[in-house]
Amino acid sequence: MMEPHEFWQELHAPGSFPTEGTKVGFYPVTLDDGRQLRLPIRPLSDGAHALASLIINQASFEVLGVLADDLAAKLKAFEPDVVVGLPTLGLTLASEVARRLGHSRYVPLGTSRKFWYLDALSVPMSSITTQQEKRLYVDPRMLPLLQGRRVALIDDVISSGTSIIAGLSLLGASGIEPVVVGAAMLQSERWREALEKLDQKWPLRVRTAFSTPLLRKEGEGWI
Repeated sequence: MMEPHEFWQELHAPGSFPTEGTKVGFYPVTLDDGRQLRLPIRPLSDGAHALASLIINQASFEVLGVLADDLAAKLKAFEPDVVVGLPTLGLTLASEVARRLGHSRYVPLGTSRKFWYLDALSVPMSSITTQQEKRLYVDPRMLPLLQGRRVALIDDVISSGTSIIAGLSLLGASGIEPVVVGAAMLQSERWREALEKLDQKWPLRVRTAFSTPLLRKEGEGWI
């Protein structure tokens, strides 16, 4: 049994863990190059379902670097001029992806209101991991970096889609439409319907390093 601090620290050789069958203790994902990463399984409140979890700012530098390499390669085809990161954990990934795209900086969105921020440049925001509603802000001083540019919007994980929708809505209010949305992990398929309701084009613009399914309780494990 893995200890909680051991997750997200090591990449394993291709074929190290079976991808089919019941999962006990961890869920293995396979990256495009065949290497595998073990993720903890988080049971949901109904007791019958669970999700695989990634906390990217607790990952080893090696794992973070591999995921950033993978995502940057997939975003490069969209020729983004600037990367925008969603708080909180999306900022860790966004900065690394921006560096790999050859950018000198990135634009972080935030949930902490600085005194020079404008309420008009904010939207409500919540996520699956933090149920308390906050507001998402863009620093008005950063708008010249975004307007008229090809923007990539990045979060660490897309699950319910609420955080990404908040980011898209905030940028859209300033006339900014990202050319691509990126994440290290797509957590189940629940996000897809939410993004389609916003606009059917958005699911088509999403790129990720890997995806994980909604898991169902099966005996002592998950399937």
